[in-house]
Amino acid sequence: MSDDALIAKVAGSVGALPKDQWDALAGGNPFVSHDFLTALEDSGSVGPGTGWQAAPIVIEGADGRLAAAMPSYLKGHSQGEYVFDHAWADAYERAGGEYYPKLQIAAPFTPATGPRLLLADEALATPLLAAAEQLCRGNGFSSAHATFVDPAQLPLFEQAGWMLRSDIQFHWTNRGYASFDDFLGELASRKRRTLRKERAAAQDGVEIVRLSGGDIRPEHWDVFWLFYQDTGARKWGSPYLTREAFDLLGARMGDQMLLVLAYEDGEAIAGALNFIGPDALYGRYWGCSRDKRFLHFELCYYQAIDAAIERGLSRVEAGAQGGHKLARGYEPVETWSAHWIADLGFREAVADFLERERQGVAQDRNYLERRTPFRKG
Repeated sequence: MSDDALIAKVAGSVGALPKDQWDALAGGNPFVSHDFLTALEDSGSVGPGTGWQAAPIVIEGADGRLAAAMPSYLKGHSQGEYVFDHAWADAYERAGGEYYPKLQIAAPFTPATGPRLLLADEALATPLLAAAEQLCRGNGFSSAHATFVDPAQLPLFEQAGWMLRSDIQFHWTNRGYASFDDFLGELASRKRRTLRKERAAAQDGVEIVRLSGGDIRPEHWDVFWLFYQDTGARKWGSPYLTREAFDLLGARMGDQMLLVLAYEDGEAIAGALNFIGPDALYGRYWGCSRDKRFLHFELCYYQAIDAAIERGLSRVEAGAQGGHKLARGYEPVETWSAHWIADLGFREAVADFLERERQGVAQDRNYLERRTPFRKG
């Protein structure tokens, strides 16, 4: 496809773009799917008043069909990203600049790795990123940031001169396990006993159910919304998703969602929501109305492992942060973001910071890898 046959444009929403064409580029990742992104738009979780203004950048071929796209947003703050640049914003503004708005290339509120350049042909990465840079220059935006980038796409960002940043998450890897006990057999004996005790304590007097697809009914979303609000209020001050978002996600993506609920004396007391990808289970939200020892670990980590084994999925991505996951068989994995800074002087300062930060992240990962619960030798 020749460059003169390409047209780059910014759309007002993902919902304004053809679903079949967008999803043909998205590669099956649930968080960049048309259904997920439009559920956030249609529910008001992104849009006016949220600091997330949808501005997907697309490239159309001569036939008018989408050939490349990126889920991108004009951001008026740095909330809901899980890659923290508040210090960059402070430094830039102390120097007299305006950091916001900035361009964020991401699945909103979702610290899960996936494609950020949706491409029919890898050669289109160059004009797509160039379009993002031009959008920033033309409107005086300070910067553009692509977060939780699929490692396979990092060279495309590097070739365009974007700076890379790394961090650590904890993922569980399925090494062909036939059961949870099979997985436990890989752990040191003391750790194995600890996990069994935690599961027994969490399950004592509790009924745990897993729901997907049409089995998730409005009353399940009602109770989970209460859990989600409680967690959101404590973590972020206010929840990112509206109540309607859960109804829309359930209606559009129910078969790609796994809701785990715990009942005590017939009352739902806790829940965890996961999304199901082609090869991974993604833990996203958790909440409870009653504290019960180890129930968080059971619903978020152990039930997720059970489900991944049953479904033949290769890994569980349990979300951002949480060193306590390490003792429960989740191992340190590097995650990546890519950054473009308009101001050359500020770009050099950020590049220097990232070089020093990468060394620290590498040291942290080496430290953590030596402390996994798996048998040594």
